Amino acid sequence: MPTPSTPKQATEQRQASLVAAALALAAQRSPADVTTADLAQAVGITQGAVFRHFESKAAIWLAVMDAVHDDLLARLRTAATTQAQPLAALRAVFMAHVDFVVEQPGVPRVIFQELQHPEDTPLKARVRRLMQDYRGLITGLLQQALAARQLAPGTDLQAAAVLFIGSVQGLVMQSLISGTLSGMAAQAHAVYDLYEAGLRAKPTTVPRNSP
Repeated sequence: MPTPSTPKQATEQRQASLVAAALALAAQRSPADVTTADLAQAVGITQGAVFRHFESKAAIWLAVMDAVHDDLLARLRTAATTQAQPLAALRAVFMAHVDFVVEQPGVPRVIFQELQHPEDTPLKARVRRLMQDYRGLITGLLQQALAARQLAPGTDLQAAAVLFIGSVQGLVMQSLISGTLSGMAAQAHAVYDLYEAGLRAKPTTVPRNSP
């Protein structure tokens, strides 16, 4: 016989359902246009019940970004550990991020919309925290690759990390413009190949003796 959920568990489950609904709706329309009535309908509760789990719509989006932070970073770290070589780990992280966006198309819409606002907001602070942790992961792998002599000597690791993130963001933006994210995975390998080619240490050539 199943054990009944405690009030805390029930609240956590409902909050998780509202977060998932917010992301699903953000994939279909502008996140700014998603109302608490929309969320209530998607989850199957009253609008008043939404505010028993979150004090405001802003609090829901903060919970969304916290969930995205934990899920995305966990996936990327897991992807990195599947490869022994740093550059192979970087490729795995790149592809894992692309797969995440294809699976959760509402995420980039939430992030890009928030970054358009000139004023600082708690949600924008959450986005910055995500990007800082992401950049830290990438920089660490690049440091390992440099130590393993997989990168060209003197590679600017901070610039390389920015370019890595920008390459993923560029793929996402192009896919949003075209209206489909399915093409991201097909292009991702070629884009990463170009990125890696610019960083790799060039093989040392031994000059031939003159005849």
